[in-house]
Amino acid sequence: MVANIINMTSTKFVEENKDRLIEELKEFLKIKSVSADPAFAGDVQACAGFVENSLKKAGVAHTEICETDGHPIVYGEHIVDEKLPTVLVYGHYDVQPADPVELWDSDPFDPVIRSTETHPEGAIFARGACDDKGQVFMHVKAAEFMIKEGKLPCNLKFMIEGEEEVGSTNLGIFVKENVEKLKADVILVSDTSIIANDVPSITVGLRGLSYMEVEVTGPNRDLHSGIYGGAVANPINILCKMIASLQDDRNKITIPGFYDKVMDVSAEERAEMGRAPFDLEDYKSDLNIDDVHGEEGYTTNERASIRPTLDVNGIWGGYTGEGAKTVLPSKAYAKISMRLVPNQEWEEVSKLFQEHFERIAPKSVKVKVTPHHGGQGAVIPTNFAAYQAASKAMETTFGKKPIPERSGGSIPIIALFEEVLGLKSVLFGFGLASDLIHSPNEHYGLFNYFKGIETIPLFYENYAQLKE
Repeated sequence: MVANIINMTSTKFVEENKDRLIEELKEFLKIKSVSADPAFAGDVQACAGFVENSLKKAGVAHTEICETDGHPIVYGEHIVDEKLPTVLVYGHYDVQPADPVELWDSDPFDPVIRSTETHPEGAIFARGACDDKGQVFMHVKAAEFMIKEGKLPCNLKFMIEGEEEVGSTNLGIFVKENVEKLKADVILVSDTSIIANDVPSITVGLRGLSYMEVEVTGPNRDLHSGIYGGAVANPINILCKMIASLQDDRNKITIPGFYDKVMDVSAEERAEMGRAPFDLEDYKSDLNIDDVHGEEGYTTNERASIRPTLDVNGIWGGYTGEGAKTVLPSKAYAKISMRLVPNQEWEEVSKLFQEHFERIAPKSVKVKVTPHHGGQGAVIPTNFAAYQAASKAMETTFGKKPIPERSGGSIPIIALFEEVLGLKSVLFGFGLASDLIHSPNEHYGLFNYFKGIETIPLFYENYAQLKE
């Protein structure tokens, strides 16, 4: 009964403040908080200030900007009663680079609202709209509603970082150095998605990540391809052959030891996953592809969630300008990521990759392998109070019980939270797979933004009751 009252009140809060909620989010999205590019360091710093100020305006009692060796972390806490359960909200305010900018239909840092097929009510287009500024801001606004209405039934802490898109290295250090400060009962994260606006879901699994860069060097300088071609190894040719050899004709990864710790998923769990609505023809049509591709023996959804992968994220070398230049390049490069499943240790896999890549290189070239960043996968149980509170909250606002779903994405810090803080996380996202995160024209549906603000207060109420 209390939950229903809160739901009606939070819905009223959204209805009465829609224009303001949109305009404030737009201001957040205008800040070019690109963590990967040092040229935007000042913007990232300014964005941290915006987040802290937003928490203050929401009524959060204590806020601070915690400096790190990289980008700052915004911390906030609102303690209602030490005897009540404490929820630690995690998110990130940094965003991916907007490149290639020319493929955007509007300025990536000048938010606009347009309707789409999946968001007929309108979506806000900007870099970071869904990943993760729009979802972080849901929590800020939900806190504002509950604090100002005097309805907050638990203690809140916020930890919003500025380096998620570059590996969260300094957040890991911060967490280890601030165990007492971050003491809580559960971590709430909205950096994931739902299956559809009429099919709610809660993410219960994440893949890990190992991200590598490789450099192949042939001659000591670029050469004339007519004079030297055929007599000296071409690093681009060699690199392409080496990369092609990393997967066999069944699309299995050929690195020795790669699958040794891969967690098998039971037939029962695979059948449960199969309950999620999925239309293969719609999937192909949306991507404008004639067929799907992947490891034999698994469905498309399984390939993208419970199986590990190896993908080239970028490859370059030689001449790529206008016209022709007959050059045999000195160097070739590639960036390669491996999505890992639970039990695979990312540092161990990185080492296996490096040893294998160096081993398969012909003597005609030199190879340098540089590990960048990575993280562990995670499996979230569905039988603990916080998950049940989230499920009940979504069932109330969506009118349907959410489906537990494994995600193909990675949030490496989730495993660290459990290891260092001893806390499990609830992955309570509201985006859609079609929101084009990391791509040109990223957007976030207004329906989803508002639905999150309406649902999050119900989580707090449900969780406080279940913890009594």
